[in-house]
Amino acid sequence: MDLAAISTEYVKVTVVARAGGATINPAIPPSFAFLATDVSPEPADWLTGEWLTPHARILIGPSGGITTLEPADYRVWIKFAGGSETPIHRTGTLTVY
Repeated sequence: MDLAAISTEYVKVTVVARAGGATINPAIPPSFAFLATDVSPEPADWLTGEWLTPHARILIGPSGGITTLEPADYRVWIKFAGGSETPIHRTGTLTVY
C-alpha cells in the first residue's frame, strides 16, 4: 500500500483465520506496528486498531489518525486475540511518500 504523508486513511489488513480453534475475538481490538527496519516489534511499538470484519484497520495520518508516519518504507505487523493464542504476523509493507 502507498500512502501520502499528508493523507489520513485507514490501513486495513484482512484477517480470516481461526486461532486456537476458536474464532477471532472481535471484542478485543487488533494491534498494529509500523517499523522502518526488519526487526520484531517491541511493546511500545504497538498501536490499537479496530475491527471492521473481516478487516483489522487503523487510521493513519495528520488529521485525527492514531499516528502520523514520516515518509519511508514500513513493515506492517498485526497482533490479535483468538482462543488461547495471540498471533503476531508481518503482513506486508506500507510506503509513505
